[in-house]
Amino acid sequence: MTQSAVKRLFLFAALFPVTTVTLYARTAEQPSSADSVRARIEASSPAFTGFKDNYLIGGTALGHTPTAYNSDIKIQASISQRLTKSTLPFNTYLFFQYTQRVFWQAFRNSLPFKDISFNPGIGIGHLIVHDDRYIGKGYLMLEHESNGKDSLDSRSWNRISLGAAIRLNSNIHLQFKTWYAIIDSRRNKDILAYNGIFLLAGDLHTTNQRLRLGVVLTKRKKSDFSFNSQVELTYMLNSRGSQALFLQYYNGYGETLLEYKQHQSAIRIGFVIKPKDFTLY
Repeated sequence: MTQSAVKRLFLFAALFPVTTVTLYARTAEQPSSADSVRARIEASSPAFTGFKDNYLIGGTALGHTPTAYNSDIKIQASISQRLTKSTLPFNTYLFFQYTQRVFWQAFRNSLPFKDISFNPGIGIGHLIVHDDRYIGKGYLMLEHESNGKDSLDSRSWNRISLGAAIRLNSNIHLQFKTWYAIIDSRRNKDILAYNGIFLLAGDLHTTNQRLRLGVVLTKRKKSDFSFNSQVELTYMLNSRGSQALFLQYYNGYGETLLEYKQHQSAIRIGFVIKPKDFTLY
């Protein structure tokens, strides 16, 4: 395959998404056809699985004395259900995902939930296969996100998102995601100036895959060089498992929908269940 053909393959594959699948390593007995590789992966992968990281972490704001009001527990639950096999054009399939993020002020007497975001989405997926190896996935998805509140605290928006995650080698994963926003709420018309217009992410793994460093940069819709940043350190409890100790640092805007205009700088630690192949953001 020529270099120009490989570039076209990457560009085309990035237009279509995929749910979490089990990593498929090439052996001498495996077929050489990309379609056959995809078929084998899809046949062995569960239809219902995790989509993004599932975690429970607790911590506090940086630069201030920790109190019950600036400390919290952050919970993310994310699942995906494949609705079809690769029967759609261009070896794509339909999937549904649902992600929920909770900010729980568990250190206050009344244990209130400060904010909850509900993020369902439906899209089409495509496995990226090169040289008979599964190296990535892309997705084109319609998403909705809201915090379920009314009146002055209501926040919601919709977006058409396009993204891809690529494995450069066993130690480096890269990811890109962008979106077109359809904002139907009068309360957050300027959300792109804070929550951004695209993100770039990289994951660096040690050779034994036990220690992982992830960095996410989300470009805010401003003319200057302004990003929201998130840094994650993961230590896998077992090289073959998915459970891990998890440290997350966030700096920027838009971490919660309710206070998307307020700058946040926080560090939290806890546990995470990682997808088998790629961490999506």
